[in-house]
Amino acid sequence: MYFINRIQPYHLDILKEVGNIGAGHAATALSKLLNKTIDMKVPAVRVVSFEEITELVGGSDNVVAAIFLRIEGEAPGNMFFMLPVNEATNLIRYLTGDQQFDLNSPPFQELGLSALQEVGNILAGSYLSAFSDLTKLNLQPSVPALSVDMAIAILSYGLLELSQVGDYAIVIETEILEKVDVYSQKTSGHFFLLPDPDSYEIIFRALGVSIDDGSC
Repeated sequence: MYFINRIQPYHLDILKEVGNIGAGHAATALSKLLNKTIDMKVPAVRVVSFEEITELVGGSDNVVAAIFLRIEGEAPGNMFFMLPVNEATNLIRYLTGDQQFDLNSPPFQELGLSALQEVGNILAGSYLSAFSDLTKLNLQPSVPALSVDMAIAILSYGLLELSQVGDYAIVIETEILEKVDVYSQKTSGHFFLLPDPDSYEIIFRALGVSIDDGSC
């Protein structure tokens, strides 16, 4: 992916702004759905290498909760929302009120898994909607699938596709702030966008990155 060096900070700033717009929409939707006060923000958006992907989730052998979605449309690809199991457990407890739920102790209650899956669905839909509005690309998420496993096992399919184009992915850092009494509880996770090989150029062209020879 030779044009990676042509990505400028302002391109990432655009992606960050898109992420914050999507996070705002998702927070509003979740607050209404759950009748709870929820806020979200995107501290950073980066383009990361294969090695950084596994580092960001605590190492390839680290067990995580992940929501996987297939992106269809004009720039197809894969998307993962990944959380450490302890953070996912705390989020599920907040969403459901079930303080006994624990992703470290299977079997799991279906209500908790469904709640986490719905969070991923709403977040992904909000991010993709904001991204589509900016780029004018038609992007649609599939029905999300939830898995609790080692990070490398979950990422293996997406990384297999990713390796064909140069070992880079777009990561959207995501913070979910849940209001608990007079303080906020923070849940931190990562959205990994792994475009299909032909989708990279489509996405970065839409962001104004020069793909052909020449300057940006």
